[in-house]
Amino acid sequence: MCDRHPIDGVPTPDPSYSPEEVVSIQLGALASNDDPFEDAGIAVAYNFASPANRRATGPFDRFVRMVRGPRYAPMIDHVEATTGALERRGSRAEQRVTLTGPDGRTVTYAFGLSSARDGDLDGHWLTDRVALE
Repeated sequence: MCDRHPIDGVPTPDPSYSPEEVVSIQLGALASNDDPFEDAGIAVAYNFASPANRRATGPFDRFVRMVRGPRYAPMIDHVEATTGALERRGSRAEQRVTLTGPDGRTVTYAFGLSSARDGDLDGHWLTDRVALE
């Protein structure tokens, strides 16, 4: 996979998406990670990562290793996702998500998103962080 952003063949940010939709798109993709190609779900998460997030976690190959690591592995091919209420404060939002992994392990994450930034992505909700709760 190349280090280009966005990664082709999977969903990309759009200013019409709400923060809830951004989280949902990523969760849906990660639930079937290898569809339509290997690590496509992780590619969707990378596409929706904010520029600052990508600078800290990228390039893509490094991002894949991070998501496949023990902290985030329950996201891959999870079998159930329960989302909490979205907390929105202006151009920032947070949503807690409890996932049941393929091994039955349940893990809760907090997705932190924002929509205010310089450049072409201003007004697009993007993921700044995903923290283990």
